[in-house]
Amino acid sequence: MAGGSASGDRISDRRKRLRAAVNERRAILVPGAANALTARVIQDVGFDAIYVTGAGIANTLLGVPDIGLVTLTELAHTTEAIGEICTLPMIVDIDTGFGNAVNTRRTVRVLERAGACAVQMEDQVFPKKCGHFDGKGVIPVAEMVSKIKAAVDAREDSNLLVMARTDARAIEGLDAAIERAERYIEAGADMTFVEAPTSEQEMRTITQRLSVPQVANLVVGGRTPLLPQQALADIGFSIVLYANTPLQAAMRAMGEVLGALKRDGGLDAVKDRLAGFDERQRLVDKASYDALEKLYAVE
Repeated sequence: MAGGSASGDRISDRRKRLRAAVNERRAILVPGAANALTARVIQDVGFDAIYVTGAGIANTLLGVPDIGLVTLTELAHTTEAIGEICTLPMIVDIDTGFGNAVNTRRTVRVLERAGACAVQMEDQVFPKKCGHFDGKGVIPVAEMVSKIKAAVDAREDSNLLVMARTDARAIEGLDAAIERAERYIEAGADMTFVEAPTSEQEMRTITQRLSVPQVANLVVGGRTPLLPQQALADIGFSIVLYANTPLQAAMRAMGEVLGALKRDGGLDAVKDRLAGFDERQRLVDKASYDALEKLYAVE
């Protein structure tokens, strides 16, 4: 079962920790992971939670843009792999729930079993697009309300957070987006996420008008101001997503190192950019597997 094998903790305990942290509204920084190795780095550095990013899985696993091509099976496998080796609470991006309210119900049940501590669902028309892309569309409010109710009913652990995201800001304006979020709260959402506000004042309006904990999504090159953590805490946000910062860093580093290898025929100029052999084995916890081999060695 996902979670627990690495440290003995339970998924239910992770969910309780995340819910308590969210209620403190202190702008917890949550980087995104598209695979288990990235999750290990995030935990090693000392963050409090992980965001399992749909865009990152699309880019990393499939090599495609964030336009709704990831399947529930691919998302669940990634979530389970991360939960197997990482003890941080996972916020899982479930896009549009992979269908209607009935599909959403199954999606939540699958991701809860995979180890999710929160599920984040958005109100875009399927196939969805990245929240900072043009050309998005949103479904009727009533349809999203139905899907939120299905998500809330589906969970077996009441501490599994249901996060409702609206992309209406870019389409219908801020007031309409906030009105949608209010309807989603009435439907049972534990948190809401108004995507892509374009100014600090808009961000303040969101936290002032909505009663439940709020999410900010900071994208380098995106539409939302890249405010520091303390400013976001002062505004009143609970979670600050840096969904694809690790991925962007890895893409740049791979390009630069491989470019040097191709240009120079060797790595002398970029050896300091590489993790050492011992560092790599430490990060993937090889020592614990060595200990298991000794424990179960055939006499």
